[in-house]
Amino acid sequence: MAVSPTPPSTTPPPEADDRPGPPPQRRRRVLGPLLLTVAALVAATVVVVSWLDRSDRATPPPVPGFEVPELAPDPGSAVPTAAAVAPGAERTATRPTTAAVRDWAATLSDRTQIPLPVLVAYAEAELAVRDTAPDCNLSWSTLAGVGRVESHHGRYNGSDIGDDGRLTPPIIGIPLDGSPGVRAIPDTDGGVLDGDVTWDRAVGSMQFLPTTWDRWGTRANGDGQDPDPQNVNDAALAAARYLCASGGDLSTANGWWQAVLTYNRSVDYGQNVFSGADAYAKAANAS
Repeated sequence: MAVSPTPPSTTPPPEADDRPGPPPQRRRRVLGPLLLTVAALVAATVVVVSWLDRSDRATPPPVPGFEVPELAPDPGSAVPTAAAVAPGAERTATRPTTAAVRDWAATLSDRTQIPLPVLVAYAEAELAVRDTAPDCNLSWSTLAGVGRVESHHGRYNGSDIGDDGRLTPPIIGIPLDGSPGVRAIPDTDGGVLDGDVTWDRAVGSMQFLPTTWDRWGTRANGDGQDPDPQNVNDAALAAARYLCASGGDLSTANGWWQAVLTYNRSVDYGQNVFSGADAYAKAANAS
């Protein structure tokens, strides 16, 4: 399906407060005093303080070894660094071959700590919208910036990415029940996508609301099955279509910021995505 040239008007975009957002790792201190009594005339008490590190997450933070400097450009003032998909590879027409994309991604995955199937999904989504929305100029690195904030590239709360791109366990956000800081969105999908028949929840690696997914979800491999927000390939392509429809030309500062702030109406969010997108592109260009 071709991407609409105008931003969505009836479907609410995902919101930062609607998503699980990776929480910081916390450390808890366990004080274990041990009283040692020395027999004889003198009794001494020695208090031994021990520390036990425990993560409240199922797994450690998933992106060790790759630093993302925090950048804070004003909205509309700049775009992140750009980077090509598989630069220099042999191409069929203007599109890198599947083998070239995977070779490129295998090297960059190690450098950026983005899981290989997720990095391929970002790249293939960029290539797909080159065909359907050639004036969009979306970069895979912007998708990576979004995916980093939304779900640690599909690894939030210990999820694994299968060879088919599906997340196990699925990533499902908190209920949008109107609690403090959260919008109230009654169930719109009968619990089909989020398992909740009372309230909607954001779903998948790119954290779409069920109504937004219903409009923008697309099956990336074209096998005729329903698009799946828990499949990183489908999620990346849906995010690419959404961003292109929302921002117009993402190679411009106004277009990039309009797209990202439509995805989530928060300047802090946009700056966080900008920081990740810029860092990933610079890592790719350093090769």
